[in-house]
Amino acid sequence: MVAVGYMDPGNWATALGSGAKYGYQLLSVVLVASLMGLLLQWVASRVGVVTGRDLAQLCRERYSRRTTIFLWITCEIAIIACDVAEVVGSAVALQLLLGVSLTVGVLMSAIGTFAMLALQSRGRSPLQIVITTLILFVGLCFVIELALANPSWRGALTGLAPTPALLRDAGMVWFAAGILGATVMPHNLYLHSALVKDYNKGSNGNDQSVVQVLKGVNIDTFASLGLAFCVNASLLIVAAAVFHANGHYDVSDLADAHRLISPLVGSDWASVLFAAALLACGLNATVTGTLAGQAVMEGFLRLKSARWVRALLTRTLAIGPALLAVGAFGEHGSNQLLVASQVVLSVQLPLAVIPLVRFASDAGLMGRFRVKRIPHALAWLCAGIIVMLNVALLWQLVMDA
Repeated sequence: MVAVGYMDPGNWATALGSGAKYGYQLLSVVLVASLMGLLLQWVASRVGVVTGRDLAQLCRERYSRRTTIFLWITCEIAIIACDVAEVVGSAVALQLLLGVSLTVGVLMSAIGTFAMLALQSRGRSPLQIVITTLILFVGLCFVIELALANPSWRGALTGLAPTPALLRDAGMVWFAAGILGATVMPHNLYLHSALVKDYNKGSNGNDQSVVQVLKGVNIDTFASLGLAFCVNASLLIVAAAVFHANGHYDVSDLADAHRLISPLVGSDWASVLFAAALLACGLNATVTGTLAGQAVMEGFLRLKSARWVRALLTRTLAIGPALLAVGAFGEHGSNQLLVASQVVLSVQLPLAVIPLVRFASDAGLMGRFRVKRIPHALAWLCAGIIVMLNVALLWQLVMDA
């Protein structure tokens, strides 16, 4: 479920725009962001399993009420921004496949999300099976898209090395922040710690049991996020090979990409698979966004209510802004909206990462399972990179104002 957040429509928007404009150059950002996300998700799952509490609960317990409310509000803003991207992305996919308006698509995506969430009444497994099936479908779609696009694999390998222009080019900084926000989503850290916090119940402090649980969670995390990286890298590679290589540097709208991809690769299936994979990603991501919203509300506010009430509340918080955004940006401003929403996530990210790393390295809280030495240093390095990139982004925005 956590891996789904790494393949949402926000990722599509940032990968599409950066690949079309800069070719393979920002593939290194996708790689670094994915490695950072992998490390931080490993930390989040470790905290959840060892403490039996999620990140939101720990913030509520260990910070003042004022700080807790501030963190909750900023996290809700990030979730709403992400939800808007996911809902609008699903609406765009429905528009491309069925010809409906974006407004109708937003409402249809909400219905689809509720239908998938209804599977929770039968336990966690049915929902996980549906989500996994959709992920595998997306992966298959991009295997076919890559075959049709015929990319330059030498160029892709070169793109894995960071370019010095990254911090000089305002456009690159903007897309890099968007890629970072779309990949290392702050609410996914809250969600992951919440999903695994009950995995070790009944162990009575048995360290061996904790070790076994952590081993299983780590395998699941590494495999799922590894697949997510492959999908995200494929998105950018396809955009670079199809649009950038053919001189379409300004393709930044999902509808334009859908219209151009078939004639450029010479197959009508390319546009169908593009829209179908986008819809699968959007539906999956709206489900996990709803679950993340529930975990955050419960953790920060101790809000207890029926599952359907929580789902309705979190969906309403997404659908309202999504409809307003569609009206403000229009039928062809979806990509601008999606990229901007991911930048919002990037700016909020340090407020989730810094508390997480502090809790994970606390010996009193984590005991012998605390994060230390190299993983501890790397986690703080990730936090530092996130802060520096956001500072560079804000500086560029000020200079361009």
